[in-house]
Amino acid sequence: MLFEVNPFDIEIGQYKVMLNLADAREMGMNAGDRVRVKAKGASLTAILDVTTQMVEPGKVGIFTEAHQKIGEAREVDVAPAPKPASVSYIKRIMDEEKLTEDQIRTIVQDIVDNNLSDVEISAYLTTLYIRNFDSQETEWLTRAMIETGERIHFDTHPVVDKHSIGGVPGNKVSLLVVPIVAAAGLLIPKTSSRAITGAGGTSDLMEILAPVEFSADEIKEIAETVGGVLAWGGATNIAPADDRLIRAEYALTIDPYSQMLASIMAKKGAVGADSVVMDMPVGPGTKLPTAADGRSMAKDLIDLGDRLGIRVECAMTFGGSPVGRTVGPALEVKEALTMLESGQGPNSLREKSLSLAGILLEIGCTAGMGCVSARGEGRAMAEKILSSGKAHEKMMEIIEAQGGDPSVKSSDIEIGEYHQDILSPTNGYVISFDNKRIIEIARSAGAPADKKAGVRIHRKMGEVVKKGEPLFTIYSSKDWEVQRAANDALREMPIFVEGMLLERYPRYSQI
Repeated sequence: MLFEVNPFDIEIGQYKVMLNLADAREMGMNAGDRVRVKAKGASLTAILDVTTQMVEPGKVGIFTEAHQKIGEAREVDVAPAPKPASVSYIKRIMDEEKLTEDQIRTIVQDIVDNNLSDVEISAYLTTLYIRNFDSQETEWLTRAMIETGERIHFDTHPVVDKHSIGGVPGNKVSLLVVPIVAAAGLLIPKTSSRAITGAGGTSDLMEILAPVEFSADEIKEIAETVGGVLAWGGATNIAPADDRLIRAEYALTIDPYSQMLASIMAKKGAVGADSVVMDMPVGPGTKLPTAADGRSMAKDLIDLGDRLGIRVECAMTFGGSPVGRTVGPALEVKEALTMLESGQGPNSLREKSLSLAGILLEIGCTAGMGCVSARGEGRAMAEKILSSGKAHEKMMEIIEAQGGDPSVKSSDIEIGEYHQDILSPTNGYVISFDNKRIIEIARSAGAPADKKAGVRIHRKMGEVVKKGEPLFTIYSSKDWEVQRAANDALREMPIFVEGMLLERYPRYSQI
């Protein structure tokens, strides 16, 4: 049937059109069905939505992505279309049937091409959450995610990379690891994410210092020029299926294991990494509650890396408290730059950064580079690079190459003008942290959207604090957000001091 085009200037992340309910019924179609939309010189398959008010009979509402595909046509032909084959393959996963390589590639390609609805993607992720792929299927999934996007092919090797499993606030170590490793002569093209549920992803931090949105070709050029880059992966077409899957995972609050493995390794494979170190925080409240959980994941990551021709080494790190003493973009950048400038800073940040950089220096070493190859020697080399100022010099080169100010200093980084101290309710030692609560409080203060918002921690585990002394300080660009975050913190404290009263029952006075 021919319909007049009614364009909707609304981006929804997939090809979708909308018909009036009367037209849809006449065609025997329902919301969620597929339709073939044909215009002069262009056609596409889209997901149908229906309405009684937004689109008049005889017209078809076409959302931004679909409208860009068909061009400026004023009239289109709309006809029923079959569901993509990948829908039946998702049902096979539900039935616990093993998929073939081609079937998995078809699912990934349909995700990239916006051929699957949100409901179908949710069904795929939910099924994987219940019934994971085996190692062979996970390899095929990873390869499909690499092959359906752009790839970077470096002319110089080795190429190394780092990834954190996440779950720990204040994990700003990439701002230290990348310049240390690049200063040693290795290529480290670090593509990172923005925060989804955290207070600041690596890209949110680096954006304070320089632009982070680059194409794959630009990432290659920057990395080959100065040795390293800290870019936002979402601005590229590297492993594009992952971006849509992440949005669905966030809505569902699930992270299917085999999909997580594939997502991690696909991005490393797409940037041409030869060797990767995995930062795996272990402890209560993290994705890996116990060392046994960490060893199990490490085995799977190393096995997947072997299948892909990527050397993987996993480092289980302490995840029981924040890394360093700051949480939130500007606060974390200020802390990282201070360490690059002086070589000194919080022990948790310094030791973790040097250890991870040291592993990369060992596994990425090649003859004639003047680096180290013996296990354990990498950390000493990383410490020398940091202490000598070479890491700071390299970071300034990276900032300049990405379009930032190479003369920036830690003192130039502005943090929220409004702040409030949260005081210790008793004397004693700090005995534990609730990492999730630290993140919640930083987000309540406005992070990561407000890059100046966050939390500065004054007492870490094992340190003495007196009643009335600050345990941490909340910062924000808005006074009302500071107050909101402070009320949230006092309602349920994220830092625990021995002997402190945790809660009273009943919660309300009966007097």
